[in-house]
Amino acid sequence: MFVDSHCHLDCIDLAEFGGSFDTLVQKTIDSGVEHMLCVSIDLEKYPRMREQVTDYPQISVSVGVHPMAGKEQKLDAAHLKKLAADKKVVAIGETGLDYYYHKGDTEWQKERFRTHMQCAVEINKPVIVHTRDAGQDTLDILGSENIEKCGGVIHCFTETMEFSEQAMEMGMMISFSGITTFNNADALRKVARQVPDEFLLIETDSPYLAPVPHRGKQNWPSLVSHVAEKLAEVRGTTVEHIAEVTRHNYHKLFSRN
Repeated sequence: MFVDSHCHLDCIDLAEFGGSFDTLVQKTIDSGVEHMLCVSIDLEKYPRMREQVTDYPQISVSVGVHPMAGKEQKLDAAHLKKLAADKKVVAIGETGLDYYYHKGDTEWQKERFRTHMQCAVEINKPVIVHTRDAGQDTLDILGSENIEKCGGVIHCFTETMEFSEQAMEMGMMISFSGITTFNNADALRKVARQVPDEFLLIETDSPYLAPVPHRGKQNWPSLVSHVAEKLAEVRGTTVEHIAEVTRHNYHKLFSRN
């Protein structure tokens, strides 16, 4: 049985599931996915997301503001901690830094990232970290804000082996997505071959980044099996081993309530 450690269920177009969220969840469970972490990217949309998953013990949530959200989205630490007190919330984020689209002034991103980190450390819940074109700044903030006190994960990993080693030294897990199946991802697969079992997670980031052979289509948690299959291939092991290791790591990191 698989765990999808990062998905955006509230962003999935339910048309292909007959307009039914319940059908989406049931088909996911029937496919061999036992648990999903539905990740917050926008606090204004968070209440709807939280309500949508209320009746599903197979779904946990995080709370936070995506780094690509504009700087006009202010983050109040007291409000974030209040939302995170909910037992269904197992993590803070996703947060982090994204310089791909945001050029020039990045101090507001760094400040918001630090606020997420400080809340996570205070309430002892792990952080879900997004980083793009911001590797060194991400590592610097993780270190300065004492990530080892709460733990976390670099989600949808696309960085170098050197980055992963520094992140793992701070206790961060490394999560691989459908990108590992892409034809042009040889460098990423080289990293995926080397990350130790105890730091490994898998995810879909659905509805985005559908793995081969579904690339270009809507992604959903059932397709996390393709990520596991690719990791098993490049690591010379079995899909069952990848499923077991990543399920264990997920619960070790996120099951603190």
